Amino acid sequence: MPFVHVELVEGRSDEQLKGMMADITAAVEKNTGAPREAIKVIVNEMRADRFMDGGTLRSEK
Repeated sequence: MPFVHVELVEGRSDEQLKGMMADITAAVEKNTGAPREAIKVIVNEMRADRFMDGGTLRSEK
């Protein structure tokens, strides 16, 4: 059973996340032959004030 973990900084709509997860599921199914019902996609969203990029908080950009 494939598990795909995606880490993102918050800011995408539920519709965008659902579309991304559907695309990931389709890609894993196509490229591994795993049955769709066995593929798990987990999205972790980080708060923008908990992610620093090059010394600057993402929330300050």
